Amino acid sequence: MLIRLGETEFPLPAAPQVLEVGFGDGRFTAQVARLYPEWQILGVEISAGSVARALKRLRREGITNVRVYHGAAGFALRNLVAPQSLQRVYVNFPDPWPKSKHQENRLLQQSFFRRLSTRLAAGGELLLTTDHEEYWRFAQAEGRASGLFEIETPPPPEHHLTTKYALKWKAQGRQFYHAVFRKIAEDPAPWPPLPRYPMPHALMSGTLPELGSFEKTVVRFDGGTAVLLEAARALGPEGGYYFHTHLEEEDLIQDVLLEVRPSAHGLYVGIGRFGAPLSTAGVKAAVEWLVGWLEGQGLQVVQRSY
Repeated sequence: MLIRLGETEFPLPAAPQVLEVGFGDGRFTAQVARLYPEWQILGVEISAGSVARALKRLRREGITNVRVYHGAAGFALRNLVAPQSLQRVYVNFPDPWPKSKHQENRLLQQSFFRRLSTRLAAGGELLLTTDHEEYWRFAQAEGRASGLFEIETPPPPEHHLTTKYALKWKAQGRQFYHAVFRKIAEDPAPWPPLPRYPMPHALMSGTLPELGSFEKTVVRFDGGTAVLLEAARALGPEGGYYFHTHLEEEDLIQDVLLEVRPSAHGLYVGIGRFGAPLSTAGVKAAVEWLVGWLEGQGLQVVQRSY
């Protein structure tokens, strides 16, 4: 069976595909990988320190059926997981964001369940284990509201209570809660991977002006916001400027450097490759704004590539 992502087709692996969101130091991940060596496990974690510790553990224990991703769960689910491919998702002790004003930051909301349904195979499950009763009830209400999952609340399996936090809280006598969300239907709305673009850039002619100051500028585009925060002169004889830009798009936040520098064909305006940025609609919008701003400073466009 083939799964199409963009213009590329990938074979759907025969091995069960499993996702763990927020794997911490990787001890639960390693345990599951040993219990089910036939599984292919993708671990997603937003903490760089946790990723480093988990990788060290996996290598030390010789585990080869786990891949890890450093970043947000929504981005990974959308862009790294094929439709209808996951058999199981583990979410152990997610941040409960207990304050009411912060609940919008919770992972297990109706919108997440709807999108997850497009990546789960028929009958696929999300398993939640937490020590936070209110979040446990909140997640059930959100999953039920999606209309796409049936929910059971058995006691947590014992091996789910071997994570770093579970061991710590077990010693404190805390109570644990568990829920199984089983897919019974799929959201009809498409959720394709984030569109990617060729690196947007332009060539301009004219004299690059001296920038005595630069005011923070917000650029809004369909699907997000780009904020050009500050400008800094590039060191070296050729000169030029860098523009620190913060981008927030659906399922993706990144900071990039736009650059204006002399080249053999004129002034180059585009995105610097520092930090391996993803070329998205937000990058395109930011470059387009910067080119227009430079036109206002008296430069002329020779070539546009966006």
